Amino acid sequence: MSELNLRPRNIIRAMETCREQMRRSERKVADYILANRKEVIHMRIVDLAQEAHVSEPTVVRFCRAVGCDGFQNFKVALAQHIAHSPEYEEFSFGDEDSARQYTFKVFDSTMEALKKVRDNIEVAAIEQAVELLSNARRVEFYGFGASAAVATDAQHNLFRLQISASVYSDPHVQAMSAMSLNQQDVVVVISQSGRTKALLDAINLAKRNGAPVIALAPSGSPVAAEADLAIYIDVDMDEGDYTPLPSRLAHMAVLDILAVGISRSKAGVREHLKTIEKGLQVLRTDIKE
Repeated sequence: MSELNLRPRNIIRAMETCREQMRRSERKVADYILANRKEVIHMRIVDLAQEAHVSEPTVVRFCRAVGCDGFQNFKVALAQHIAHSPEYEEFSFGDEDSARQYTFKVFDSTMEALKKVRDNIEVAAIEQAVELLSNARRVEFYGFGASAAVATDAQHNLFRLQISASVYSDPHVQAMSAMSLNQQDVVVVISQSGRTKALLDAINLAKRNGAPVIALAPSGSPVAAEADLAIYIDVDMDEGDYTPLPSRLAHMAVLDILAVGISRSKAGVREHLKTIEKGLQVLRTDIKE
């Protein structure tokens, strides 16, 4: 693989870009670093090799694959990236906060949540989900509360992509829906807690009738464990009196990713979207202020 001529602060992006082309052992190094980037800058090469369960030459090959001369050069690049990309403060506010303060805190919390999900998302799971959804006879979205609102947005996306989709936020209707499905259909369960009993019941009913279940839920949660395919969305939940739920936007971002994947893989979709856009022009005013 040719080396990349990248600035040090782009080292994480280099790892993400090159990961799929790496050897399996090198991907283990990349995955460990992405999950433990702050700790890695203080490690020796032997320490990283041991933690990633690879050999020291594998670590060296990994470093060269992402455009670095060696492990020390890589650590410098990683340290510079961390220095230029500080983590945003956790979302919390008090009665004394000004409008400027709580505005910036909400934005910072949301950006940090999206960054965390992006850095830890499993691309293989995205690819499998895109394939399932692209070939589904129909897609049923299950969610409650804020997750139901997210599901409605996803339904709109699939409607534009010529995929029949419905949203159900009532447990009884979810149960009836699940019992009417078969292996040609797909269920997408959206859960910010991953522990809603009604969703677990619906998942089991859908699986019993042969429908594959995709879950957007926290890793290690019962919902993620019960699904046939889980896309992990781990976002720290605020426990204050008001919760703006940056996790809601993280779920929507992942569902947008799936929509983009479907649009690239499903025949005729791009032409259909162009037709829709052209048809909508007549509904818009030509007046520009």
